[in-house]
Formats: sequence, structure tokens, C-alpha cells
Amino acid sequence: MLKFNLYSPEFDADPFPVYKTLRDEHPSYWYEETGIWIYSRYADIVTALNDWETYSSSKGNLVDELPNRAGNTLGTTDPPRHDHLKALIQKAVTKRALDHILEPAVSACRTHLDALAGEKTFDFVNDYSSNVTVDLLFYLFNMPKENQQIVRDKAVLMVQSDAATRQKGPAQLEAFEWMTNYAGDLIEERKKNPGDDLLSNFITAEINGEKLKEREVLLTVTTLIMAGIESLSGFMSVFAMNLADHADARRAIAADPSLIPDAMEESLRYNTSAQRFKRTLMKDVNIHGQTMKAGDPLILAYGSANRDERQFENPDVYDITRKPKGHLGFGGGVHACLGTAIARMACKVAFEEFIGRYPEFERTQETLPWVPSSNFRSPSQLELRVG
Repeated sequence: MLKFNLYSPEFDADPFPVYKTLRDEHPSYWYEETGIWIYSRYADIVTALNDWETYSSSKGNLVDELPNRAGNTLGTTDPPRHDHLKALIQKAVTKRALDHILEPAVSACRTHLDALAGEKTFDFVNDYSSNVTVDLLFYLFNMPKENQQIVRDKAVLMVQSDAATRQKGPAQLEAFEWMTNYAGDLIEERKKNPGDDLLSNFITAEINGEKLKEREVLLTVTTLIMAGIESLSGFMSVFAMNLADHADARRAIAADPSLIPDAMEESLRYNTSAQRFKRTLMKDVNIHGQTMKAGDPLILAYGSANRDERQFENPDVYDITRKPKGHLGFGGGVHACLGTAIARMACKVAFEEFIGRYPEFERTQETLPWVPSSNFRSPSQLELRVG
């Protein structure tokens, strides 16, 4: 019988052999330890992503869901409400065009790289990527800078799960409550003093007389703070890890930075930080000799789909010339990540600046510490030696 612990550091260190066994032998697998199904093949996951009527997000999209999110955010609603939310959120986001944040992103990268000048080793996550994403998020939402450290700490906690209980524990729930209260205070302040920022746009965005409901604004902002800090930092840190582990790719990029966008896409396929998201079955599904019942929860293992040899040739090879069309590094279907353009731009700038300073780097740790999360996979620390 296949045995693995989705919540263990050992699984996070290398989930791909388990994923391959799941794809080959158990493509619809009942993970008895937590009472949830797992899809591991690319074709099955894409089918689920495009069939929201069967595979619903309305009960939550995190494997271990946070209280009250389900039904109140873009990622936890289905059409038609999802479509209304998406249109309103897009209206708010497009008011802040990408070219408005390019300069602040470059400035943040250079500030934190300047702070590392002369250092031969440093932690890419805590000394660079997380600082850059926090700066960028605080700029977008026009939040008070004195709160940066505590907001970052709470965002990191929110994505975690308790390995012993295999669900959100007291620390994670307290962090979510704190962040919700913090977002609520920001929203009330911005109602009184609106400005040219993303938070103000969420409050005022309107289509045909309809605005986001108060709870939707609150939980959307709370979720975006979490994702904008931890998910984006995770994307960057996994990319850095991939380049540290693949010297030929790193040197090719250092010689020709125009390769960075393609290398990012391959990194999203090869080692996405967004490994697993949840759906709930709205009707019985018969697949691969299994009957999954209406009401059953299901994990869509994006990290496995991106290594499926049925879809990608030589999937365990990191090839920055691949151009991996259709990868699920940002999800897919109606719930494809809405922040992909900002994430790609921020990551591209971060690595243009980083590799411009440090064309040679390697990691010093043979074993990495991982953020304990049932959804995401990224190192909590990535110590690099630069040259």
C-alpha cells in the first residue's frame, strides 16, 4: 500500500517520486489519513479545472481551509458569482496598470540588494525575495510601512498547516484573525480617505451599479495580502533554488537576461510553489475504476500534473528552452490566478536585478527547511553563496 505524509518535510523535500506512483498506479487516490481524494494526472486535473459544475470551489480551495473564506473570495466561488467578482476585481486592478509598479519594483530590488553589498552568503528568502514582495504589496495597497514585519509574519503563518493535527492550528487561525482585523481597519480608514491605490479601488469598483460586498472586500483583501507576500516570495525563492541547482541554466541567463521569462515559465512547470488546491464534488464521478461521491473533497495536485510525462516530454528535466505551454503553475480554468501578470513582472525584475549583481551563486544547504503547508511548497530559508 502506498504510504506518504502530505504534511511532512520529507515529502516537501521531494514529492515527485510519490506523484509519479500516484499517476501510474493510483490516478484517483483516496488519501485516507485526511479523507480526501487526489488527482495527479494532467488530463484529469485540466478536466476538473474546466468543469466547475462538478468540481466546485464554493466550499473552499485551500486543502486546509481558513474560516469564512469559502464563498467570499474569487478563488472560493463558482460562476455566476465568480464571474461578477472577477469583473469587479479586474476593474479595480486594471486601474493600477503594470507600468505604474515597474519603477517601485526595481527600486525595492535595488534597495535590498544594496543592503547585501559585501556579503558572501545570505538568505535569499528572508533577505531578498520576501522583502521585495512586502515592499511591492505595501506600495500597491498604500499600507503603513511600520507594519511590514508583523504583516509579513502573519501572512507566512496563514499559509501553513499544523503537521501534527493536519489542519490549521491555533497559530494559523490567530494569524488569520489578526490579518482580517488589520484588513478591516485599513478598509474603514480608506473609506474615509480614499486614494489612488488598490485597496481604494476594491472599495469603489462598480459595474452596472454593483460593488463588491463588504465581506467580499474584507476577505479578498486579506487573501491578497497573504498571497501577495508569501505566494509571490515562494515563486521567486523556488526559481532561485532551481537556478542554484542548474548551473548551465543560471549561466545562460546571466549571459542573456532575455531568457529570464522562459526560464520562469519552466520553473513554474518544473517546481511550482502552488502545488495543490482543493475542490468539492457536486455529483458522483466514476473514474479510473473508482467512484467518488458527491460532497467528497478532492486535491488537484498541480505539481504532479506539471511532471506528467503524458503531457510534457522528459518532465523531470529543467530545460529553460522548453516553453512549457499549458503548465499549471498558476492554476487554470475559471480559477487561473488573476495576479499572474503582476507576479511575472515582479519576478522578472527581481531576477534581472539579482543576476545583474550575482551572476554566480550556489546554495549552501544540502537539506532545505520548507514552509509547512498542504497547498504550497517553497523553502522557508535558502542560503546562497555568491561570487
